[in-house]
Amino acid sequence: MIRVLVAEDQKMVLGALSALLDLEDDIKVIARARDGAEALRLAEGMELDVVVTDIEMPRLTGLELAAKLVKRDVRVIIVTTFARPGYLRRALDAGVRGYLLKDSPARELARAVREVHAGGRAIAPELAAEAWCEADPLTGREREVLRLAGEGMSGAGIAAELRLSEGTVRNYLSEAISKLGASNRVEAARIARQRGWL
Repeated sequence: MIRVLVAEDQKMVLGALSALLDLEDDIKVIARARDGAEALRLAEGMELDVVVTDIEMPRLTGLELAAKLVKRDVRVIIVTTFARPGYLRRALDAGVRGYLLKDSPARELARAVREVHAGGRAIAPELAAEAWCEADPLTGREREVLRLAGEGMSGAGIAAELRLSEGTVRNYLSEAISKLGASNRVEAARIARQRGWL
């Protein structure tokens, strides 16, 4: 039996994904979580084989969750609406073994769980080739600073949140703006988000 935890912040989608997997004879959903932090807490107290998670969730994103779980030999599949190669690249870098789009046929989910559980990969074919076309130019810290700036946070607020000096925040923003060819931080955040880098 393949033991699965499903993490999804939308109740209806969480229920639907869980119900689809529970229809399978060899797959059992043993836990459900409404955000990444809850998923991590639940995963710490149980024997799991595969975690199926959304990419954008409150408190801990699917990518952050994946990075923590793969260290404990739990295999992770991202199921998302974001058909952006940048997200797929970041997911693979975080150790994710599967990446499916929510508009994929329902049978693909169970197939992906089996494939990933067996040690393979399950990647949406329409994204696989594109994922290697354009590399993410941002560093992890530039991404953090730009994400907070894109959410409307001031330089002082970002500095306090990340425990950096305001000058360091300005430097990270300047680098990110330059790398993305943007004219300001709002445009840089928009470009990075469109490409799946935030």
